[in-house]
Amino acid sequence: MHQRNLFERIFALRDHGTTVQQELSAGLTTFVTMAYVVFVTPNMLANTGMDHGAVFVATCLGSAVACFLMGFYANWPVGLAPGIGLTAFFAYTVVGEMGYPWQVALGAVFIAGVLFVLMSLSRVRAWIMETIPLCLRYSMGAGVGLFLGLIGLKSAGIVVASDATLLTLGSFREPPALLAMLCFLLIATLSYWRVFGAFLVSILVVTVIGLVLGVVKYGGLVSAPPSLAPTWMAMDILGALDLSMVSVILAFLFINIFDTAGTLMGVAHRAGLIEPDGSIEKLPRALKADSTSSVLGAFVGSPPVTSFVESAAGVEAGGRTGLTAVTVGALFLLCVFFAPLAGMIPAYATAGALIYVAMLMMGGMARIQWDDLTDAIPAVVTMIMMPLTFSIANGIALGFLTYTALKLCTGQHRQVSLGLYILSAVFLAKFAFL
Repeated sequence: MHQRNLFERIFALRDHGTTVQQELSAGLTTFVTMAYVVFVTPNMLANTGMDHGAVFVATCLGSAVACFLMGFYANWPVGLAPGIGLTAFFAYTVVGEMGYPWQVALGAVFIAGVLFVLMSLSRVRAWIMETIPLCLRYSMGAGVGLFLGLIGLKSAGIVVASDATLLTLGSFREPPALLAMLCFLLIATLSYWRVFGAFLVSILVVTVIGLVLGVVKYGGLVSAPPSLAPTWMAMDILGALDLSMVSVILAFLFINIFDTAGTLMGVAHRAGLIEPDGSIEKLPRALKADSTSSVLGAFVGSPPVTSFVESAAGVEAGGRTGLTAVTVGALFLLCVFFAPLAGMIPAYATAGALIYVAMLMMGGMARIQWDDLTDAIPAVVTMIMMPLTFSIANGIALGFLTYTALKLCTGQHRQVSLGLYILSAVFLAKFAFL
């Protein structure tokens, strides 16, 4: 009884029409739907030279702290973890394509996180949101999705390099390509039938099949957590304070801003956090919790930590308060003891998950005004140039420049805000001088 009264005082369960049992169940639901991140993130960041075990622990700890912050401070039923799109940008663009050390990339994450916090404390964030046209916001999410899909297809060997055509279809006679496709189809099928933990179940099933075929080696399930030392406080902030890193920091910042806004708004509606006057209960606190999480994640060696749209699954299961988020955080903490399992998960299993996530992220393109070419063309440029240049930052820059140029050339200069002019000038200078 005392425990229930404590939860009541902290989370106001009765006011939100929920119970401890309902919140715990919702937290478990949210965690299972997003637990794949503890397998996917280390596999992606291992490509940068980061220690797999340290990244695994950083992912778990960064996610846990962020969930606790969201739960106790904002009292929102939202789970947080390193964003998959942001992780891909970190690993494959900033480190892989641009050639920066991962320590400098972490420094950029920290700076973008600090800017995000400052924006959440002021009206700058609202100004930024109004500055970026809707068509570019939607296309940024879709472009990140295409980029993720290409990464998943490439790492699984489904798409391979070709001297004649640049890219071509790989061989499905190879186990990785076949099992990645199986994982993708399993996730899609189980998600359609709303099977609990579709992502996690599919990844584990494909891993077991790999064990049976002998392409995965058993390494145990539970052990003491690996050392966090290789990534702890390893960020190079001074290295990130370079003019050439401006577009990288802005990319981290913009993607995080719009991803967070969409996720939190969606969860607020589903959780009944909308007041009669249209305001959203404790939204400023939720925004501060989310933005602060990106900064804290950089300390342990994690890409930007952000609110996960999978939180909607927990809300559907009855989650209404921060106790749901705290439950998710506690489960992430328990995950640190399952490093051997994370180390066994093959790249093709996580590739299947990436391909499915990519498909979901394309949905925003349906909201673009396709009958207005000055909106549609910049959106398409943003979306397709991310995977084609293998760079989220380049896709954003080219999309912004295309939008500004088309609006000016068609006499619609009033639709271009001052902020967009400034950003376009920055991106133009980047291509001209860097």
